[in-house]
Amino acid sequence: MTTLADPVPGGRPGDVERATALSAELTGRGVHGIVLAYVDTAGIGRVKTIPTAKLASAAAWGVGMSPVFDTFLANDSVVSTDVLGSPDGDLRLYPDLDHLVVLSGQPGWAWAPVDRVTQEGERHPGCGRTFLRRIVADAAQRHGISFQAGIEIEWAVGQGSAPGDDFVPAVSGPAYGATRQVELSDCTAELMAALAAQGVDVDQLHPEYAAGQFEISVGALDPVAAADRSVLVRQTIRAVSQRHGLKVSFAPAVFAEGVGNGGHVHLSAWREGRNLHSGGEGRYGMTAEAESFAAGLLAHLPALTAVTAPSPASYLRLKPSQWAGVFTAWGRETRESAVRVITGTAGHRDQAANLEVKPVDLAANPYLALGCLVATGLDGLESSAALPDEITGDPARFGAEEAATRGVRRLPTSLDEAVEEFRKDELLRAALGPVLADAVIAVRLGEIAAVAGLDDGQVAAAYRWKY
Repeated sequence: MTTLADPVPGGRPGDVERATALSAELTGRGVHGIVLAYVDTAGIGRVKTIPTAKLASAAAWGVGMSPVFDTFLANDSVVSTDVLGSPDGDLRLYPDLDHLVVLSGQPGWAWAPVDRVTQEGERHPGCGRTFLRRIVADAAQRHGISFQAGIEIEWAVGQGSAPGDDFVPAVSGPAYGATRQVELSDCTAELMAALAAQGVDVDQLHPEYAAGQFEISVGALDPVAAADRSVLVRQTIRAVSQRHGLKVSFAPAVFAEGVGNGGHVHLSAWREGRNLHSGGEGRYGMTAEAESFAAGLLAHLPALTAVTAPSPASYLRLKPSQWAGVFTAWGRETRESAVRVITGTAGHRDQAANLEVKPVDLAANPYLALGCLVATGLDGLESSAALPDEITGDPARFGAEEAATRGVRRLPTSLDEAVEEFRKDELLRAALGPVLADAVIAVRLGEIAAVAGLDDGQVAAAYRWKY
């Protein structure tokens, strides 16, 4: 007869014992259920929940979930590939106990990201978290490089009493205005308290540009933990806001016109405790490897948008002259460039220097987005790719001839174009592997078909409350 302590596929040594102790501790703290969280290919957060008493069982055997969710669309319809999208099969969700958090914003609940494993104990090739972990481990093994990453979160706050699917801003103050901060003071104070209780260090929380828009920046972590944190922070924002009678949207475009919600990624490469983006002999203190890493990102950006801007609504946001970074260009502190070099303040640059990748929104699966950014940057590093001349100002001002001379190219203007670029990018598809790469294509084509014939306003409305 087997017991929970017996070795099982997908489990880790000691997890069952840890989970047993955690279960008792959580129960003593009034936690009744645990949210098991992952993100699908369409960028939708999906969950299963278990009673706290079942945590040890979940650590030993996992919790069942169909692999069909790899090809779910944002509207919950299903597409398929040659291996995904059928009603057959099962996966097991294994909670990562190292990242289990008691949810201050949802009393009575804890939260944990999961790894998805087959019933035979093999890592599921469609698991984005597993993909990101593999890319990061490969960088460490082959190059001795680790990474620090952070994902900015922008969201629009609406009145919970608004009729139907309408969005009515919950604040009336101007962009970046003190009025907005006062109007949402109680909610944002509770949000910061909840995040602190959950171990999330907040760098900034402030009103943003668009109607009802706010932004939060949190501390950098290794990429897998940074992606986990992005999911957790959004869960917390949504929960706290609901307690205050508010609705929130992380969608790329709440309306067809105006500035949308971004999910800019900050990324830095490190070796033996040294930041490769500072103290080097290259431009603005970058090392040669950091310059080549940035060059790799730039070279693959057109294809990357199929992963970092994966929704038809993403292209309502990706417009010139709106600080969305829609050209293959880089510059120091240039907010119209797709890759913004941040040096940090003198005296702190060895810690603060990083790259900000701007054509990213929160419809993106954060595990896929970070894994693909790292993979393409490493491609540039391995080939010693040359970083082109930087740009200043708005690259939209360049005529076609000057843009071509500078290597400045407009990123895809639609998801259709992004998918075509992705199909041509062999490096990116190889990094993801055939199962994930095919899922990305199938889901993106499904989203395109789902909004065929809709005007921009209808597209924005279709995704307004999906993210």
